[in-house]
Amino acid sequence: MTTNTLKKVFAGLLFIALVTNISAQQTKKEKPGVKKTNIGITVNAHDFDTKTIFPKEDSAYGFSVLFWKGITPKVDYSIRYNGIFPNENKNSVISKNGISSELEVAVHAKAFPDKAVFNPFLTIGAGGGVYHKDLAPVVVDASNKTMWNGHALGGVGFQINIKSELYLLAQTHYRYSFNDSKLPHNLFYGVGLTRSLTKPKPKPVEVKIADRDNDGVTDNIDACPDVPGIAALQGCPDKDGDGIADKDDACPDVAGITALKGCPDRDSDGITDASDKCPDVKGLAKYNGCPIPDTDKDGINDEQDKCPAVAGVDRYQGCPVPDGDNDGVNDEEDKCPTVFGVRENQGCPVIPEEVKKKVTTAATKILFVTGSAKLQSSSFKGLNEVAKIMNENPDMLLSVDGHTDNTGTDDKNMALSQNRADAVKTYLVNKGISDDRITSTGYGETTPVADNNTAKGRQQNRRSELMLSYFR
Repeated sequence: MTTNTLKKVFAGLLFIALVTNISAQQTKKEKPGVKKTNIGITVNAHDFDTKTIFPKEDSAYGFSVLFWKGITPKVDYSIRYNGIFPNENKNSVISKNGISSELEVAVHAKAFPDKAVFNPFLTIGAGGGVYHKDLAPVVVDASNKTMWNGHALGGVGFQINIKSELYLLAQTHYRYSFNDSKLPHNLFYGVGLTRSLTKPKPKPVEVKIADRDNDGVTDNIDACPDVPGIAALQGCPDKDGDGIADKDDACPDVAGITALKGCPDRDSDGITDASDKCPDVKGLAKYNGCPIPDTDKDGINDEQDKCPAVAGVDRYQGCPVPDGDNDGVNDEEDKCPTVFGVRENQGCPVIPEEVKKKVTTAATKILFVTGSAKLQSSSFKGLNEVAKIMNENPDMLLSVDGHTDNTGTDDKNMALSQNRADAVKTYLVNKGISDDRITSTGYGETTPVADNNTAKGRQQNRRSELMLSYFR
């Protein structure tokens, strides 16, 4: 069979399918599916004389067992076993001595999906077989009674959808022999049936259910069967369009939220606007929807404010900065937080001038044995007066500073001045003054008050200084 002949046959089959229009109408109704696994059987004729397209006396007959499955809605593949019976005609290529066997794999391109009643298709594939050859055209090895040969195939066919994936199948192929000296090119004809291995699902029985309110929701699932509603709410109405059925909506005329049974909450504080005294500001139920109050307006709400009626600061939990001595200077600014003082002196008392004068005078009378840190007895009277002042004013502090002239080395002078300042401190501590109230510092020759080039100046530079204060 020539290529032109195959084209004419397929064109005729396709014309018949289009005229009937059955498949086109059926495939519009539902999405086409892919053919399930089918098995089948056909009866066949093999014509080894390709000058004519119909079998003759020397043609061989046989059967096929098919495996057929879809790839897409319009493309299938198949695996076919062909059994070819012996032919008694001496001119036949197929021997009379036994059944010849073939195996073929093919792909089929259909005009329509499988729902079509009449469906033509094109086929292309390849195969091979083992044939008895004692009457073959050429006998290469007489001792071997069988021969192997392969072939390519192409052709047309059609299937008729009988019922529930039971198909009547008809095919004709031109088979091109890979070695026509062993087996000539030939034509194949086959007719048979294929059947799906899967049991088809029964079509659901359509039962019409009443819809009394004509809202498109049947009465069996309509929670409000006598009032038109919407499907999303099981057939119930929703006047305010908030997605909550009127029967469940505590505020059916105003859009709201599910959490509040359909009532609105503008500030999203969980309190309905109708009950919220501050509907535009988030609040708490205990304050009727308003925020926690801040009575003293210090930025700390009353629930956290330990002094809710007096403006304060966060670090004191809403209370003002404390003033322990009640002198009007708060403790954070007060250098003497436990002693009543004045703001001008950073919260500390003002030391009377006469007291300062006594201490300054005592300092001028502090003398040491030359070149040492030993106090001379003439120093004691003034230091005793200083000790008395400090005992009478237990909050006072004292600084003792030692100085030298420039006689000697810097290191020696620094050590001597420190030792002399320490000696004064030790004397006062022995008079009952707490050690931590007195600081002693030696400055050596670093802070002169007169000219070290004169004897008088050097005498002035060898000095002790005492200074009272309430803070350092």
